[in-house]
Amino acid sequence: MRSIEAEAIASGAVTGLELMEQAGRGVVAEVFRHWPELAAAPFGAVVLCGPGNNGGDGYVIARVLREWGCAVAVHALARPATPDAERMAERWDGPVADFAALDWEALRKTDLVVDAIFGTGLARPVEAGVWGALVMAQEAGARLVAVDILTGLDADSGAVRAEGGFTDHPAALTVTFQAAKLGHHLGTGGVLTGPLTVVDIGLGRELEAVADAVEETDCPVERLRKVEGHKYSHGHALVLGGGVGRGGAARLAARAALRVGAGLVTVGCPPAALIENAARLDAVMLRKVKDGDDLAEVLTDGRIGVVCLGPALGTGEREAGLVAAALAAEAGEGAKRRGAVLDADALTILSQREGLFASLHDRCVLTPHAGEFARLFPDIAEKLAAPPVKGPAYSKVDATREAAARAGCVVLFKGADTVIAAPDGRCAVNPAHCERAAPWLATAGSGDVLAGIITGLMARGVAPWNAACAGAWLHVEAAREFGAGLIAEDLPEMLPAVFRRLGV
Repeated sequence: MRSIEAEAIASGAVTGLELMEQAGRGVVAEVFRHWPELAAAPFGAVVLCGPGNNGGDGYVIARVLREWGCAVAVHALARPATPDAERMAERWDGPVADFAALDWEALRKTDLVVDAIFGTGLARPVEAGVWGALVMAQEAGARLVAVDILTGLDADSGAVRAEGGFTDHPAALTVTFQAAKLGHHLGTGGVLTGPLTVVDIGLGRELEAVADAVEETDCPVERLRKVEGHKYSHGHALVLGGGVGRGGAARLAARAALRVGAGLVTVGCPPAALIENAARLDAVMLRKVKDGDDLAEVLTDGRIGVVCLGPALGTGEREAGLVAAALAAEAGEGAKRRGAVLDADALTILSQREGLFASLHDRCVLTPHAGEFARLFPDIAEKLAAPPVKGPAYSKVDATREAAARAGCVVLFKGADTVIAAPDGRCAVNPAHCERAAPWLATAGSGDVLAGIITGLMARGVAPWNAACAGAWLHVEAAREFGAGLIAEDLPEMLPAVFRRLGV
């Protein structure tokens, strides 16, 4: 966005002052839209301004609120340091106090505090005297509105960049411009951003030209609709299960693959586990798969389009043989590789055997959580965990993109800020924060269901990248459809309700 704004200004299409005026007025409009009761009568507001252009937005906000009839107090961290911020400060002809003059009693009588201190330009840790002003506002009971991003959050990574501590309460509202930033969805930023709204300031056309922009996941309806045909027209998925007493995870994945629309789903398991699985499965088929050689034979059936490996599979030699056979399998003429979704124990196997990791191909999807990611990509995980010192922080997006390029396949890095990346650099974020929060997904087996959803979509012919993005989106929506009390078994049963809501 900084580059887009600079190019638009350099081209003469717009001035920095015009953008700043639109941004400030947009914030006020969003405040009134979010809290209609504030629009009913004048109220008290405190605007905290930094020295940069974010502070310039703050001076606009202060002026617009005062024009509307509010009692406005402006506190500046420092004098304006950019020409546009200086001009907007001049247009605010009221008093300006410093941060030291912030008063508890005055804040308790204030309805709204606007954080226009640093925004997306933060490149170093903020001092306690800066983030402490935010804490004061929240503890005094005022509504804290962040302009662009809460001061102290890194806009690239969502990491906190503050000395000695930070607020542990989210903003009451964050208003950003033209597009959400990664820091709104990743890491701590996903929690502390609070409700997020985006104001159009007229740079949409320029934004569309950004080649490497990160997408937000969705689920296009056309990928879910079925057309006429028999069961094999909609794909056959094979889910590999563990031994006796370890088949529940595979059954969850298989049920999810069937619910998302795969025409046929088979659980492959050791011979000793057949009876146990038969007692628990009806519409899902069963096949004994003793070892890697057995799996290679099963996969001569060209109708099996994708294999799901990992949920409670085990990590011994037999299971390593299964992973090797699945990765080596071809799908019909042209030596096209068989689709494979690798989760849980299959990821552990990959981390232990370099030869198998080297066998990954572009028809694979890896679905690690943070611990599994660290085992697969320890050096990348170390960079991600390192605290930022200066400049943009290394983010979960950076880490997932690097992992996908190294693995040569789609990587879905799970979490409330799930990130999906492809080897060609495409990247998407599936946020599950604030109004889309789904904390009930923190339950045993939910990851197995996600693997099954992706498997079912791939069996239906959806490309690995699209299946991972749509699968992550459906996973969260199914959890939200059920709500509190969710267990993994509930997730596949919520998919029909999500489909109905989508008009499938």
